[in-house]
Amino acid sequence: MPEEKAEIGIGLIGSGFMGRCHANAFASVGGLFDLPARPVKAVLSDASERAAQDAAAALGFARGTANWRDLIADDAVDIVAITAPNIRHEPMALTAIAAGKTVYCEKPLSTTVASARTMTEAAEAAGVVTSVGFNFLRNPMVTLAREIIASGEIGEITGFRGRHAENYTADPDAPHSFRTDPQGGGALADIGSHIISMAMYMLGPLAEVSADCRTLYAERPVAAGASERRPVLVDDMTHALIRFESGVAGSLEANWAATGRTMDLSFEITGSKGAIAFSQESMNELRLCSGSGARAGFKRIEAGPSHPPYDRFCPAPGHHLGFNELKVIEVAQLIEAHVNGGACWPDFRAAYEFQRVVEAMQHSCSERRWITL
Repeated sequence: MPEEKAEIGIGLIGSGFMGRCHANAFASVGGLFDLPARPVKAVLSDASERAAQDAAAALGFARGTANWRDLIADDAVDIVAITAPNIRHEPMALTAIAAGKTVYCEKPLSTTVASARTMTEAAEAAGVVTSVGFNFLRNPMVTLAREIIASGEIGEITGFRGRHAENYTADPDAPHSFRTDPQGGGALADIGSHIISMAMYMLGPLAEVSADCRTLYAERPVAAGASERRPVLVDDMTHALIRFESGVAGSLEANWAATGRTMDLSFEITGSKGAIAFSQESMNELRLCSGSGARAGFKRIEAGPSHPPYDRFCPAPGHHLGFNELKVIEVAQLIEAHVNGGACWPDFRAAYEFQRVVEAMQHSCSERRWITL
């Protein structure tokens, strides 16, 4: 008989949309990846005792609690997964770090650069494994794009154009939520951080930024159908010019009021010999431009088993991965790092660097000038 694998206890804080994604990933990962240990859903924490108990039962956790500190202190918990509101990430992560736990935090890491730096320095001083939920980076097609760039296939990189556009605040009467609260950071911090992370994943650190942040609708209802309205103090749309440390220049857009767009997390990277293009709306394909003269043009590369870890999910091309599969890939890498003590990128340090870019763009807009990072 095969040797029984060691168990890793999972503590999940929050059971909303992302909490459920985490729970699904921890439940699924063992059947898809050959892991060094088996994740066990130990404790779930939520805002009230009833919510915690109900969510624990629904998501398969051994027990629930309204006290996240009790979850972190529990000896059955080895990995603390944080999907609570952004403003609460810092105290939860610092408590978990002090307890020597591996910390898996949803993006953005925190609400300010200073807070993100505090979390990063604490994690590095303690030597704990950290991971931040930029799960779109786990797409095999994004990995392939990075490999194509590194190989020199499209030549010297000459330009970058990136965008993250969605439509969920396109209606002027869409109500306020945690996203439109200043602590949520606005479109740039909320979804812009995704395209910033992709840009830096493929082309390296940014050196300078110049941004224009716009609030499209000056006020919104306090709740759905409410007549009372309050001001919007964050951006709905940001456009930025960017320069990488490598010298490559480009542009970037974050827009959560983009009518008609559901998930246009996209980029186009040009080189001296070709180009690549991608959009999360067609997440199972990458477009590659190569050749010259009459043969020049974009061809479609479809995700398949030759693009790891797609093969873990399906042995046949054309069957397609989805959003939740990206989270499963993320969790597989987290567990490997937890057991073997390796890095799990993006970790707190990388997420802190992404947040520095966001804050630099905000300063650029308010000061109407280029900001050097």
